[in-house]
Amino acid sequence: MNSRPIIMLLAVLIAFAGNSVLARMALWDGEVDPWSFTAIRLMSGALMLAVLTGRRSFKCGSFTGAIWLTLYALLFSLAYVKLTTGTGALILFAAVQITMIGGGILRGERMSGRQLCGLGLAGAGLIILMQPGLERPVLSGALMMSAAGIGWGLYSLKGRGSVDPLAETSGNFIRAALIILPLTVIAFKTGAAPSFQPAGIIYAVISGVVTSALGYALWYKTLPYLTRIQASVSQLSVPVIAALGGALILLEPVTLTFTAACLIILCGLGMALIPRR
Repeated sequence: MNSRPIIMLLAVLIAFAGNSVLARMALWDGEVDPWSFTAIRLMSGALMLAVLTGRRSFKCGSFTGAIWLTLYALLFSLAYVKLTTGTGALILFAAVQITMIGGGILRGERMSGRQLCGLGLAGAGLIILMQPGLERPVLSGALMMSAAGIGWGLYSLKGRGSVDPLAETSGNFIRAALIILPLTVIAFKTGAAPSFQPAGIIYAVISGVVTSALGYALWYKTLPYLTRIQASVSQLSVPVIAALGGALILLEPVTLTFTAACLIILCGLGMALIPRR
């Protein structure tokens, strides 16, 4: 691989990790509420993707995909009210990959002994992460982020084999924006507290336009330069980058428990993601 694809890949991975950092920055101090963050992120992302794809975005996508996308985005925001950046990204990534691997098994894909051991290792890492103690993440936040990861995994499985993945993503974002708007109104009318601080709105727009829409666009341009193994394994760095971002920008501690769980989960998923010979 020459230098250009490497730079593109690094930019994509930083963008994907940036979603976690931006959500944490916006939601932890109450700069914006999770419902508004989700709505702004999806709407701004839909607008940017529509600009990139034009009329194709209105012909592609589906409401099934949009429902999974909305589920992921909303639970992602709700979870980051309670989780640190690195912990949230690690739980999300593990849930996504386990869901996608499980989907492959249900479709009849056979796994090697090494891949099965890798899944078991990743599961053990999640158990270690959730052990009682001062460093244990809030259970409700962890469960919501796990569900968000399942939603994104199902969304990804739905889009496998797409002829025009960027237009498909654009169409799904447009539909997801239409879904989240009435849900947000209902949430506010039934007790959710709205918050619209300028900084929080800016973080949500950056998350939608830059780290989501432009991040996905660059990812699809980078994929032709990567093998399947490179594409899968490269994403193992996203939780690590997110944790570093949380430590450097938000001064979040990187604890021993998190570090150990991170290494175990990522090593296990790395073993599981490498396909059979």
